[in-house]
Amino acid sequence: MELETLLLSRIQFAANISFHILFPTITIALGWVLLFFKLRYNRTGEERWMEAYRFWVKIFALSFAMGVVSGITMSFQFGTNWPGFMEKVGNIAGPLLAYEIMTAFFLEAVFLGIMLFGFSRVPNWVHTLATFLVAFGTMMSAFWIIVLNSWMHTPQGFEMIDGVAHATDWSAIIFNPSMPYRFTHMVLASFLTVSFLIAGVSAFRWLIGGRTEGVRVAMKSAIIAAALLIPVQILVGDFHGLNTKEYQPAKVAAMEGNWETGTGVPLILFAIPDEEARENKFEIGIPKLASFILTHDWNGEVQGLNDFVTEDGDVLHPRVSPVFWSFRVMVGSGLLMLLVSWTATYMILRRKRGIEGLPKPMLYGLVGMSFSGWLATLAGWYTTEIGRQPWLVQGVMTTKEAVADVPAPLVLGTLIAYLAVYAALLAAYIFVIFYLARKTARGEEIGTRIAPTPAPSPNAMPAE
Repeated sequence: MELETLLLSRIQFAANISFHILFPTITIALGWVLLFFKLRYNRTGEERWMEAYRFWVKIFALSFAMGVVSGITMSFQFGTNWPGFMEKVGNIAGPLLAYEIMTAFFLEAVFLGIMLFGFSRVPNWVHTLATFLVAFGTMMSAFWIIVLNSWMHTPQGFEMIDGVAHATDWSAIIFNPSMPYRFTHMVLASFLTVSFLIAGVSAFRWLIGGRTEGVRVAMKSAIIAAALLIPVQILVGDFHGLNTKEYQPAKVAAMEGNWETGTGVPLILFAIPDEEARENKFEIGIPKLASFILTHDWNGEVQGLNDFVTEDGDVLHPRVSPVFWSFRVMVGSGLLMLLVSWTATYMILRRKRGIEGLPKPMLYGLVGMSFSGWLATLAGWYTTEIGRQPWLVQGVMTTKEAVADVPAPLVLGTLIAYLAVYAALLAAYIFVIFYLARKTARGEEIGTRIAPTPAPSPNAMPAE
């Protein structure tokens, strides 16, 4: 029964956080995209930038609301399912969560109303400032959450007294070894998610007849942004992988499906990990490439999973199959993003016709990629979080030590309820986005209203 409770509690928390993370992944970057649209309008006075702003600020408001509600639900999990977490490391986790509320949530709550409804009610510079502060607030929220999550992976700056963690160096806690890589990787993932969302929804609007200048600039900006960011994300991912190899080698071994420590280790493209036999079935790999990627040496030594089994037979590495496959889904999604964004950018620039240079198959492809960022983000999140097991805080406490002693049927009942509600909400969210896209493509104004755009100020720069 204890194992069932642990497993069901893990699944429930995974379901909650998987649903929640979808929306901050959009708002973290979309706030900055809205600021870009607004600054372009301020500089040029061109209505097309405000048209793009007016549509996408509705999506921001919808995503923000969903993120807040699902975040509150997720925070309750610490008390209902994982009381041992706060009992042991609450002296560190509690303040970090409080910093997010003080520096981010209040900032967003205060200025979001001005951003949504104040365009014609406050001076233009105040509205622009509100947009900046909301975008900054979403970034600060992500920062503090990633700080806590990174500390759980690479804990520093604390000491254990009577089984409870106490902070000794807050700078070491905040700037722990994996935080810079994890934060940068997450922010780039958010911008790629938003880039493909904007490109896909704009392509949908274009296909159904909404061929306005606002749709044009939004789609072109998103495609080019994606093409520029995806190589940077791949580079940052490599740095993050090297950092993980140093501090969490068992996770990297599971990602690679590598069982034995050795030199010149192959990069396994496909395999079926067999954890009972502790080997891979039907393995296909590229000789020495894993060693080169992880050590930058074709004959570099890479640790295998068998190094993380104690003499008593206790396994100190995560389940291999979930980490192995989620990592490949993340990488595969990223490579598909690279192919689509670079191909679309080539068509736009080479044919010198802008969006008109995109053939229908490419437009349909962009629509299909609208939520590809979600897939890549979730796969990456599963890789890093499942890859930490059996630890909840690496080397400090196991997941089993933190779980609540509640009946498994109770956890199962709430899990089913959560999944049903989340499925309905997610379907409604996607429906509303495309509903807004259809209505605005037909010239119908609905939803959050921002008053008609006034004439540009005399100080606005002429159009380029």
